[in-house]
Amino acid sequence: MTETTQTHVTPPERPEGAFEPYKPRSPEARAVMDALRGLRQNLFHDVLAYRPMPRARADGPLARRFSGRAREYATWAPYALVTAAGIIAFFVAAREDDHGGVLNGMLGLFALAPVLLTLVRPVGAFWLSMILTPVAEAVGGDGVTEWPWLMGSFVCHFLVLTIVAVRTRPRTAAWMWVLTAGYGMFAETALSGGHYFGSDTVQMLFLSALSLLAVTVWHIRHEARQEVNAQQTVTAHERSRRTLLEERTTIARELHDVVAHHMSVVAIQAEAAPYRVQNPPPELEKAFATIRENAVAALTELRRVLGVVRAEDYEAPDAPQPTLADLDALLANVREAGLSVDKTVTGAVRELPQGVELSAYRIVQEALSNTLRHAPGAAAKVEVSYVLGGLGLRIVNGPPPEPSLVKPSPGAGHGITGMRERVTMLNGGMTAARTDEGGYEVTVFLPVAAAVNEGEA
Repeated sequence: MTETTQTHVTPPERPEGAFEPYKPRSPEARAVMDALRGLRQNLFHDVLAYRPMPRARADGPLARRFSGRAREYATWAPYALVTAAGIIAFFVAAREDDHGGVLNGMLGLFALAPVLLTLVRPVGAFWLSMILTPVAEAVGGDGVTEWPWLMGSFVCHFLVLTIVAVRTRPRTAAWMWVLTAGYGMFAETALSGGHYFGSDTVQMLFLSALSLLAVTVWHIRHEARQEVNAQQTVTAHERSRRTLLEERTTIARELHDVVAHHMSVVAIQAEAAPYRVQNPPPELEKAFATIRENAVAALTELRRVLGVVRAEDYEAPDAPQPTLADLDALLANVREAGLSVDKTVTGAVRELPQGVELSAYRIVQEALSNTLRHAPGAAAKVEVSYVLGGLGLRIVNGPPPEPSLVKPSPGAGHGITGMRERVTMLNGGMTAARTDEGGYEVTVFLPVAAAVNEGEA
């Protein structure tokens, strides 16, 4: 029997005069500290940082209305808009009553400078507006009707709040509004004197709150639109990759069946060949046995490697893989679906490798399926050209006769991708584009080695 002894260690007593251990702040204290840290980061850190306003995009809604040099000028529209707003503030401040011309010009400059500064130093423009507001009041205020903002300072500060809010984050706009409210309340309580009855702080806070709320909503919509566009881009990319993988999987399944069939034939012929010759030499029997062993090994490895592309619910087709000899049956089936299609064959018809025949059949099948799906009611034409270096295909369809009456049905987006994958696998070439008449044309060339042609001749 084993006894376990537990030892309890008593923490040492804290000596007198020692500091209290650090205790985590409460959630409220942390929230206040985070808020103050955000205030310092947004409005006190790099106040005079150079942040020029970006120009409008050349493909934006305004620039798209112009062409050539006019489109280049249209990208400066944000600068022109801010400059126009500053000029308005200048004239409002310069038309203050009971002032001389020089003083009115000074007040106009006090209103113009912060607005123009928002183009390059937005946070600095806010602080400049806050500083020039009491200066303008001291220089040109009448002490009765306008306190603590003169009319020009009122327009200037409102424009600065709005422009800086557009150029920065909503949190920065909120801090600017809080500081504006704090200045207004301080001016009314500590500096009001005989100005109380002419206070315009409430008007400033109300109008600026509405403006900042509208800008914040715009920011949220803009960010949401960017996130949606980014997500749509990622989704389209993933869909394209998935489509590509699905098509490659389909092609691999079909080629697995084709190659497995040929390897099986090679193994059977190698096994039966010695029995077709009387008294074959041992070297010949050994050579055929080696051929059969290699064919069986290759077939086993092929099934092991390419067999993984089969889905769990995939069932191998009972019928052999289609070839160009089955093209007439395909066209008859398509005609029954309502598509008018003609076939033209040029050149000397000959048997091609089974992979080329299968790919050519699938390409024609997919092109006609796209015609049925995207141009219902249109006529199509299939041209098959047997040339010296390979096989040429051309599938073209015209525009639908009544686009307003027959609606195209959306597809899965696999058609062109699958055809390109088959052509690429055979080192061929393919073009797919709209025709001048409004239809669609697919042109394919599948090369065939010269040795194959000579062996078949």
